Amino acid sequence: MTLPSSLGASVSLDGLSFQYGRAGLFPRRPAPRILHDIDLLVPAGRTVGLVGESGSGKSTIAKLMLGLLAPTQGRALLDGQPLAAMPARARARRIQMVFQDPYSSLNPRRTISEILTAPLRVHGVGDAASRAASVRRMMDAVGLVPAFAARYPRELSGGQRQRVAIARALMLEPRLLICDEPTSALDVSVQAQILNLLMELQRERGLGYLFISHNLAVVQHIADEIVVLQGGRVVERGPADQVYFAPAHPYTQQLIGATLAVPEPQEIAA
Repeated sequence: MTLPSSLGASVSLDGLSFQYGRAGLFPRRPAPRILHDIDLLVPAGRTVGLVGESGSGKSTIAKLMLGLLAPTQGRALLDGQPLAAMPARARARRIQMVFQDPYSSLNPRRTISEILTAPLRVHGVGDAASRAASVRRMMDAVGLVPAFAARYPRELSGGQRQRVAIARALMLEPRLLICDEPTSALDVSVQAQILNLLMELQRERGLGYLFISHNLAVVQHIADEIVVLQGGRVVERGPADQVYFAPAHPYTQQLIGATLAVPEPQEIAA
């Protein structure tokens, strides 16, 4: 069984608003709106940085792009098709997620080989031999030595675990990755290595990234475009260097003032 081709895939939010349903038996007022009229496009081969403080709506946008939530208004689309209407497995083959904490996102009772094989097994891709070969190729692609295949997550460093998490996300050969604070739990020098790796993989595979963070300094290194979210609304967007070095909105200026500098990714080999 071969994986479907998805070259040129893009995910978009078009005039999207979202609010959760009313809570309780006798709610007196509707639940507040979490997102307001969001337009966002993440094309293949490009990185869109989504920044904002906790509670600004970043995680809700990620869930909508994964098809885990349906918008209250507007549309969430994958190549023009409504995401929420697509079968979960079809979505998973096109869009995957890399989480903030690699340790909690990896099964501690499974070896690295078993963790990486699981997506292929669940989706019925290949036989045992081809799956093992795919694991070896992906480990090499993310800079993990073959000996790590028999190890458990607890035996790896934080940076190595995040490489495993990235490899797992790529096992089904998706075209789009949602990276939710993928470097915030890592040391500064390791952050630069992971940013290097993500950029290298993007060049090689034409991947599109939605890179979610509260740290504009990190996002500026990897993103082509930055979208700033405050209170569920887009308050600023533009080319990464423009937003970072010449921010127009006071909230963006506040975020930049709160960021910690990270080394230039090219200064540290992955």
